[in-house]
Amino acid sequence: MPEFQTKPALTGLAFSIDAALPQTQCTRCGYPDCASYAQAIAHEGAPINQCPPGGAQGIARLAAITGQPVAPLNTKFGIEGPLTLARIDENWCIGCTLCIKACPTDAILGANKQMHTVIAQHCTGCELCIPVCPVDCIELDVVSDERTGWDAWSAQLAEHAKARYAVHQARAQSTDAEPANAQATAPAPVVVPDKKAAIAAALAKARGLRQS
Repeated sequence: MPEFQTKPALTGLAFSIDAALPQTQCTRCGYPDCASYAQAIAHEGAPINQCPPGGAQGIARLAAITGQPVAPLNTKFGIEGPLTLARIDENWCIGCTLCIKACPTDAILGANKQMHTVIAQHCTGCELCIPVCPVDCIELDVVSDERTGWDAWSAQLAEHAKARYAVHQARAQSTDAEPANAQATAPAPVVVPDKKAAIAAALAKARGLRQS
């Protein structure tokens, strides 16, 4: 099996901060994942008010750990809101797999040119699947009523999401670490249709269906 490098395990203050984050891996804080934000707070002095999913309670938790003063959520990074789950309108899904690649917890099931669906218990409501969908067939359903931030989330859900993300990352890094000489030993590539052209054709078909 090819070798790959994983991020070093968090220790000390960064570990404690990471444990207080909701692990939605939504990137709204401006960092690629919760662990990176924790490292930035611990070692780079990043503000503690950049996590919309954690909300006001999350900021209070981080203030208690870091000693930074409590501050309002910086709305540049979003607003505190309820827990949402992604839902794919299967009538419009074209099976492009872009949402599957974007999902940090592998919460979307599907295959190329086949209908996709969201596995609710794995979805963190991160919203990363929405902007990549070329036919706008993904919506968010509120599942926590008026509860927001950590009142809508839980430590158990955070741990589950963190474990799912770790598996996702390990698989992605393993795929990226294929031997450099693989192309030399592989048979001549088969010419396949242009992916952009295929998506454009699917979009045209979807538009035609909408107008019919």
